[in-house]
Amino acid sequence: MTKPPAAGRPFVLAAGGFAVGTSAFVVSGVLPAVSAELDVSLSTAGQLATAFALSSAVGAPLMATLTRRWERRTLLIAALLLAALGDLIAAAAPNYVTLLAGRIVAALGVATYTPAASLFATGLLPPQLRGRALAVVFGGLTFALALGVPAGSLLSDAVGYRPVFALLATVSLLAATAVRAVLPRLDAPPTADPRVRSAGSVVDRRAQVVLAMTVLSVLATMSVYTYVVPLLERTAHLTGTVVGALLLLYGAGAVLGNWLGGHATDRFGSLRTLLVALAGFTLASATLPLTAVSVGGAALALFVWSTFTWAFNPAAQDLLLPPGSNGGLLLALNGSAIYLATAVAAIVGGVVIQLLSIQLLPLLAAALGAAALGLLLALRGDPRRRAADG
Repeated sequence: MTKPPAAGRPFVLAAGGFAVGTSAFVVSGVLPAVSAELDVSLSTAGQLATAFALSSAVGAPLMATLTRRWERRTLLIAALLLAALGDLIAAAAPNYVTLLAGRIVAALGVATYTPAASLFATGLLPPQLRGRALAVVFGGLTFALALGVPAGSLLSDAVGYRPVFALLATVSLLAATAVRAVLPRLDAPPTADPRVRSAGSVVDRRAQVVLAMTVLSVLATMSVYTYVVPLLERTAHLTGTVVGALLLLYGAGAVLGNWLGGHATDRFGSLRTLLVALAGFTLASATLPLTAVSVGGAALALFVWSTFTWAFNPAAQDLLLPPGSNGGLLLALNGSAIYLATAVAAIVGGVVIQLLSIQLLPLLAAALGAAALGLLLALRGDPRRRAADG
């Protein structure tokens, strides 16, 4: 069978990203069904998301190290099969502990797939299109947020959470089949001494700054997004299907922002793209309590906020990858930063709500965004920055 042109192959990686992304995000949509069917509290069911995030954070660099010599297509297939296995365990789980184990297994598959797919995508397209290649992979994650999670929530309301996880396992299996059929074999990049190379990557100043920016931006975003439904209830007095529609609009903004972030990175460079994305995110967060006070205002505010939020990812990953580096561990560490910040965000947001007010969450996000922007400006002034962003 003739392979499709290289320009089209990253979309197969995006399909895998959709599968693992939906698996990662869908728990928030099926929590009521899990609570009812397993007779556990909502807060206990919510710990499934925490366990998934922490397992992904620990698993990403661990799996990247253990599989560094694997042929890349085989690695992608194995990651998707591992995610499918975790979802099948969740679908058949007779109790909460087994369901928790299934989520941990799936987390290891997700943590392995995303950085491996990003690197594979950058190898398929020319260097000047690296931002777009990274955006295609993250596009699968944004479509998971925009379509997969709402669909999973609706399905769980109708038939329970088990068919949702069974369907997710099927989607991962189909994605693994597509990867096997469409993508070429790709040898693992040569590493004369992985320990030395990894250590050098971790202590590199730019890598440290970008990882810190990732933690701050994800913490800022998820501290608000985790509680966005009660926030909209407070600021705009919105409930039910209206909030669901607004979340779909947020997902649409995520898709657009990811696409714009990838194209802007290729055209203007990662530093300039991040400058605009973080500045826009900070401003949108700071004004959210003032703009999201009606249906129309909330719709516009969430769409703009989401667009700037998701424009960050392709540019940050591009900046993280040094020219000529395989970057496997760096992208894995970036994944760890994302999942760790996601886990902490729910705790931080909950503390703010308990001690202060839910309406202060956007201001917290703006402060964290401003801190990330400060790190970027310091990096931008570093004479060792990439010439392409000078």
